[in-house]
Amino acid sequence: MSLLESRKKTGEARPATPFPKGDTVKRSPWAARGMLFLVAFSLAVSGGCATVQKAPTGPIPVAVWDLENLSYEPGAHPDMGRMLADRIIETVGSNGEYQVVERQRLVAILEELHLGSSALANEETRLRIGKLSGARQMIFGGYQTAGDTMRIDLRLVEVETGKILKTAEKTAAAGDLAGWMDAAALAAGELF
Repeated sequence: MSLLESRKKTGEARPATPFPKGDTVKRSPWAARGMLFLVAFSLAVSGGCATVQKAPTGPIPVAVWDLENLSYEPGAHPDMGRMLADRIIETVGSNGEYQVVERQRLVAILEELHLGSSALANEETRLRIGKLSGARQMIFGGYQTAGDTMRIDLRLVEVETGKILKTAEKTAAAGDLAGWMDAAALAAGELF
């Protein structure tokens, strides 16, 4: 006679569990390992799905910094770096795949961090500001006049890693300001 049949005859109450006190269920150690594996696997799969980041969609945010005057005799055109950067911004902005981060946003971040313009000489600082502005890429560069030639050098840099993605270089006649603007636009076009 089974335990259940004997309890029915004697009128004992049915235990809350199918096993009376003192009885233990003997399970294979492989069953416990299998259960542990299933729990770990389901956590890994569900946790892994939560951390997967989709590639950003839409235009890529790009910050453009004023070009540095690297000439031996700076001062002939004190605002030329900003004018060349404006021309680069026009070129980048006309490409639908990129969105230019406003210069005012970069300046606001500088002020918030209490950084002066001298801090911008450090490329790491500019990358940090770019990251705070939401830019994923940045354009750095400089221009230099030597004799009767002006040269523009640009670098497209990935903000997250600081890796240089692409470079471009153009030259123009030193006395031809319109040529300088065209050279800046052509160099910017080569970056994208």
